Amino acid sequence: MTDVAMWFDPKCPWAWNTSRWLLEVEQVRDVRVRFQVMSLWLLNDGREGLDDWYAEWLSDTLGPVRVLTAAEQKYGADVLRDLYTAFGNRIHHSRTPIGPELYADVLAELGLAPELAAAADSAEYDEALLASHRAGLDPVGEDLGTPAIHVTSAAGDVNAFFGPVVTPVPRGEAAGLLWDGVVLVSATPGFYELKRGRNVRPSVD
Repeated sequence: MTDVAMWFDPKCPWAWNTSRWLLEVEQVRDVRVRFQVMSLWLLNDGREGLDDWYAEWLSDTLGPVRVLTAAEQKYGADVLRDLYTAFGNRIHHSRTPIGPELYADVLAELGLAPELAAAADSAEYDEALLASHRAGLDPVGEDLGTPAIHVTSAAGDVNAFFGPVVTPVPRGEAAGLLWDGVVLVSATPGFYELKRGRNVRPSVD
């Protein structure tokens, strides 16, 4: 069984697609995915020259990752898998506004403590959030953001990389083939980048 960890911000549609792809990969390859929290708000805090639309888009991203981190601290990291799905379904499919009603709804769906919603407006868990953020992104380098993936080999070696950025979500064996290729190229010594222009918006699934 290959251990795979993905760091996500629940508002990012590209990370959402990658996460759904990884769940498909679990069905066709011998891997188990763990989900961990990072923050696009932290990643961009203090940066100059952000486009106005992106700065506005980032403005409500801190609350959800605080709630996720608070839940992880209370229940353990395994809770993040279902909690991410609950957040993502509402944010990306139902277009639920980010705010108190969203937090209360996702916590109620999973039977988690409703008082965790208050973490959205508190700095209590920010140290733990920053530690998770750095654990995911520091090995990737260059502040690349989400999705960040770490693949741990049987020998304990960690292959960390950004991506893949994909739309629509590959399904079945197509997901497995993409996984095979991504792991192969990202584990090649000296391999750093493969990229092409992105001219479509994410089709979330």
